[in-house]
Amino acid sequence: MSFDSLGLAPALLRALADYGYTTPTPIQAAAIPPALEGHDLFAAAQTGTGKTAAFALPLLQRLSTSGQTMTRRPRALVLTPTRELAAQVHENLRDYGKHMQVSATTIFGGVSMGPQINALRRGVDVVIATPGRLMDHMQQRTLDLSAVETLVLDEADRMLDMGFLPALKRILAALPKKRQTLLFSATFAPAIKTLAMDFMHNPREISVSAPNTVTTLVSHQVHPVDAGRKRDLLLHLLSADSRRQTLVFSRTKHGADKLVTFLNASGLRSAAIHGNKSQNARTRALGDFKNGRVTVLVATDIAARGIDIEQLPIVINFDLPSVAEDYVHRIGRTGRAGMEGLAISLVSHDESGLLHDIRKLLKQDIAITAVTGYEPSAPLRLDAGAPRPKQGGGQRQPSRQPRQGKASSSARPNGYAAPGRQEHAAGNQKRRPRPRPAAKA
Repeated sequence: MSFDSLGLAPALLRALADYGYTTPTPIQAAAIPPALEGHDLFAAAQTGTGKTAAFALPLLQRLSTSGQTMTRRPRALVLTPTRELAAQVHENLRDYGKHMQVSATTIFGGVSMGPQINALRRGVDVVIATPGRLMDHMQQRTLDLSAVETLVLDEADRMLDMGFLPALKRILAALPKKRQTLLFSATFAPAIKTLAMDFMHNPREISVSAPNTVTTLVSHQVHPVDAGRKRDLLLHLLSADSRRQTLVFSRTKHGADKLVTFLNASGLRSAAIHGNKSQNARTRALGDFKNGRVTVLVATDIAARGIDIEQLPIVINFDLPSVAEDYVHRIGRTGRAGMEGLAISLVSHDESGLLHDIRKLLKQDIAITAVTGYEPSAPLRLDAGAPRPKQGGGQRQPSRQPRQGKASSSARPNGYAAPGRQEHAAGNQKRRPRPRPAAKA
């Protein structure tokens, strides 16, 4: 199958050809035709499967063929859980629509509302927004959603996890009832289905992979180590190739900052990205990582959404995530676009329970190999009663009330074996037992 067979406009096919995309991924092949026909879609798509193009291409085509109107009101709204993902979607829309006369802008927190208000006053076709800042604009009456023809909810499961459900309901109530809605989620969890049934009209359900599956292009490795020696082991692994781009995950924002200070003092160019950083600092860190000025990016789970780096060879979990599903989201940053990737986790004895949860979720074993010179003083436990970090050891997001108103295929990073299977790509699950408090976006 090729993009030519999906019914896309010549201008979109030309843009795809410009970037070397000829074959759609499974989610693109399944979602684009019904979206072009105007159906509501309820799609399950993992990170790194090309889902952005799956909604961006039909969205652009609909806007370009429905005729320009005299209104300055946006005709499409894309909601994302984080600022970085909003910026990544905006970049993709700009790339795919470069041969079309479709305008777009982003709306998210951490930056002044002034430029956003000016862009809305000039008039745009598409608004890509995080729920919190969108609510601010609605409250101040600087945004009119009454002309929206298409709504996209990207990573809807993450928005619910971050406590945005009240904001989503208020936003949905402000939209025209007659519209097309495209919902993309990592899972068809009950909370997501309930949300979908409340505001979608006979949606087509699409799922191209089982929940919580990860690409076979990513190999997994666990290195057991005492908690106090994690930093030294991380430095040992990173020093094997100091030029290699590596994404490191920390469970806490404070821990991410301390880790960057340590790595920079050790001679590795590093930067942190998390919710306490200003948006300018987050954008600068991500830009430096993408262009190679920084080789190690230390991120928390919330801030990592939208990190889309081509040929990112390796992800290292300095801390295991507190919730097993986040492991799938984390390692989805590597093994993208048909390239092989490596996911390494540094696991201390008190994280044994978290590793047990991850293995159970993935329904597969993860190789456990001690690094010579860094062997742990106590072995990992992999039974259901294995220890977990004490409450409060994870990343706590600030509570708030609902606002009113983004390696070659043969490469084997650092000498680790990687799977040989390849797939072409153009271009996350049981729910948490309780919702997380709303996070900064």
